[in-house]
Amino acid sequence: MNADADALNLLDGLIAKAKAAGAEAADAVFVSGVSLSHAQRLGALECLERSEGQDLGLRVLIGKRQAIVSSTDRSPQALAELVERAVAMARCVPEDPYCGLAEPEQLARDIPALENCDPAEPAPEVLIERAKACEEAARAVAGVTNSEGAEASWSLSRIALAASNGFAASYAGSRHSLGVSVLAGEGLGMERDYDFSSSVYGADLEDPAAVGRRAGEQTVRRLGARKAKTGKVPIVYDPRVSNSLLRHLASAISGPAIARGTSFLKDKLGESIFPGGITIVDDPHRRRGLRSKPFDGEGVANARRAIVEGGRLTTWIMSLSSARQLGLETTGHAARGTSSPPSPAVTNLYMEPGAMTPGELMADIASGFYVTEMMGMGVNGVTGDYSRGASGFWIEKGELTYPVSEVTVAGNLKDIFAKLTPANDLAFRYGADAPTLRVEGMTVAGA
Repeated sequence: MNADADALNLLDGLIAKAKAAGAEAADAVFVSGVSLSHAQRLGALECLERSEGQDLGLRVLIGKRQAIVSSTDRSPQALAELVERAVAMARCVPEDPYCGLAEPEQLARDIPALENCDPAEPAPEVLIERAKACEEAARAVAGVTNSEGAEASWSLSRIALAASNGFAASYAGSRHSLGVSVLAGEGLGMERDYDFSSSVYGADLEDPAAVGRRAGEQTVRRLGARKAKTGKVPIVYDPRVSNSLLRHLASAISGPAIARGTSFLKDKLGESIFPGGITIVDDPHRRRGLRSKPFDGEGVANARRAIVEGGRLTTWIMSLSSARQLGLETTGHAARGTSSPPSPAVTNLYMEPGAMTPGELMADIASGFYVTEMMGMGVNGVTGDYSRGASGFWIEKGELTYPVSEVTVAGNLKDIFAKLTPANDLAFRYGADAPTLRVEGMTVAGA
């Protein structure tokens, strides 16, 4: 019997014990994982670690009360105690009118194959060679003076979910990653930058030397950074920071925020919040996607969905509980761990690319700011007010000129979304991805 079948049998037995102990309904999740990681600095090995772990969680429901208990101990005695505690807790906690399992017709029946698991564990030597090639290439760039180190890692996780409504399924996911961070310059003029690559399959990783060279070149380009003058100018977000705007959108349209009335987009469903050419997609079934999964955390069927289509907000992001609060149907976005109830979360979220190259997008900017890194989380989810530390390069006559640091970019997310133009350089690197983005008339606060 394979590991997935063993896990599902374990969960089925746990649910049966919970119902025998008085639970009216129950579900359970089992997560197991193994990881291997290597880190080096200046060519010297700093660590080589392998870890394994497992965890399970049981949720029991009695009427409109629910309780969750988790454990890493799978012994019969520990599981019996886990059931006993969960049922006892469910009898005394306050009622939650929106809790409950999915209806049979909501459950995923056809489990798609997503190619989201590379089953081959790499040998430690493979990770060592990846990190070595990455750091050596970064340090070979003229102007790089020191290294914060390079890392290479692999992980594999397995998730099994079963419930008393008849759902039982499992899936696995893997991740290969490598990255390096280096420094250039000396003393107070020192600058730091980084680069990385991450993929489901090792064969899809970028060449480590290419990642290292890019990290070194980006670091050297930051030398001699200045402050920019305060004013309103066009802002251009590099792809490694443009995805942050998607994350702010996802938070603002999360079902619980809408139900509580704590989102600046709470009244915008069905309305245009982006320019007409903008489409934003969440696709849990993307082949080899970094966040792909064949069903959601409640066993509900999930599918590719245009969150924004033609600039118009089409949906909230909902689990069963938040959908019930809003009087709507779940969107299949439930995510969960072993110790907390399901809550909504996006998967492979991305903005579809535009028609212009990044160069064409900037060509008419007489004076503007190209952002490559952001600091802080100065975003008010209730009002949409936005203020974050940033660094990057000043744009003059459509070209990147001198590096800029220690500035703040500010505006309101409603205005940012409405004045946004995407370039054509979408690449899937993060799980939430956007191309280069131009936003008109934001405030840069500097010198």
